[in-house]
Amino acid sequence: MTTPPCLDWRPAMLAECLEDKIAVVVIGHNEGERLSRCLRSVWASDWPAEKLDVIYVDSASTDDSCFRARSEGARVFASTQPGAAAARNTGWRVSHAQWIMFLDGDTVLDPHFLRNALKILQKDESCACIWGHRRELAPHQSCYVRVLDLDWCYQSGDTLFCGGDALFRRSALLDAGGYDATIMAGEEPELCYRLRCNGWRIRHINAAMTLHDLAISSFSQYWQRAVRAGYAYAAVSRHTGALWQSEVRHSLRQAGLLLLVPLLSLVLLTWGSAALLPWLALCLLMLRSAWRARWRSQDTVTLLLYGIHSWFEQLPVCCGIWRCWHDQRQRVGQRLINYKRSPS
Repeated sequence: MTTPPCLDWRPAMLAECLEDKIAVVVIGHNEGERLSRCLRSVWASDWPAEKLDVIYVDSASTDDSCFRARSEGARVFASTQPGAAAARNTGWRVSHAQWIMFLDGDTVLDPHFLRNALKILQKDESCACIWGHRRELAPHQSCYVRVLDLDWCYQSGDTLFCGGDALFRRSALLDAGGYDATIMAGEEPELCYRLRCNGWRIRHINAAMTLHDLAISSFSQYWQRAVRAGYAYAAVSRHTGALWQSEVRHSLRQAGLLLLVPLLSLVLLTWGSAALLPWLALCLLMLRSAWRARWRSQDTVTLLLYGIHSWFEQLPVCCGIWRCWHDQRQRVGQRLINYKRSPS
């Protein structure tokens, strides 16, 4: 019986088989039907199925995620540590493929992204990873998702970091030692920081990559997600000594202005209508933010909501920053902050 080429023991043939093999590492926790949808989108890609190594890494799910992953043809592994960084490390290290596509279990892969991104990576040996446009699957499911969808918008070209979905060169991951599993949020920017310090480039391309199911339907979820972002800002800025320090200062400054508005309004109450001036100034600042974001959307209502969001979210972001600073002072390990609800 003839041995299938990719199982042949000869190094030359094995190298040839791995040259264009892509390991797709999907991570998740209690994703339910979202995980099935994600894995189906991987197999529906225009990249040949025999050149895919689909891996699912589970983070202590209590639902049927592992069963779903196996039924969709994925190899299943369990992460031994909490957090996305540890799960991604488990995934890429069990495969010998030269190219690693990371996906979150709540995403849907664009059918053409793997082919488009790999062409660029193969031509540019200085590029560690390629990422494209991630947008929301159902942006109008709530006002929260509607505005957060615009946060995924980035200009094409070299970037400081990528998000959770990206196609990586294996040699770059080996060079950096993979993700830092001690970081519970912001692990991708921290990895990209180390890669750039080693001379690698991170590139964002003008192509669809994934659709994401944020599934935020309540204010409490919105608040927790912003707290998580603030925690990540503080943790990564402290860890790297450089990245996201300006974001931390910006959030603290904006939150301070927000808190100053009602105080000024109270002081000006004795002057009658002058008490409205601080609120008017805040509205103008929100309108300015909406105007600056006009390249992200052509919908006026969405932009106005985004202007409000870009200021208001600084309050929970600062709560996350302070929580991280408190944990660092108390020498407490980083917290895993989850804002998502398991699908029913």
